[in-house]
Amino acid sequence: MKTSKNLSQEDPICTLCGRQIPPDARQSRHHLVPKLKGGKHGAQVLLHQICHNEVHARITETDLAREFNTVEKLRAHPNLQSFLKFIQRKPPGFHSRTLGNPRRVR
Repeated sequence: MKTSKNLSQEDPICTLCGRQIPPDARQSRHHLVPKLKGGKHGAQVLLHQICHNEVHARITETDLAREFNTVEKLRAHPNLQSFLKFIQRKPPGFHSRTLGNPRRVR
């Protein structure tokens, strides 16, 4: 089995942070418009699980649907800027617990 240290050119890229997603890394699909807000059949992007968790911990479902429904808008969100700087220094397979409550942070 391939480890994070053995990256391949074929490994997908996380749409949010731009790092490769090795086969053994946690990953998930993010609906750009949340399913509960009408995005069930809408556009999806592949993200590291930690990136996906961070999006939902820092931005409410309503704000995701109304204002942050593209990757470019997500990257520009002020609450994600520090996370993106942090995660860029981590190896592609890095994962840790995400703190936060989306109902408290805007």
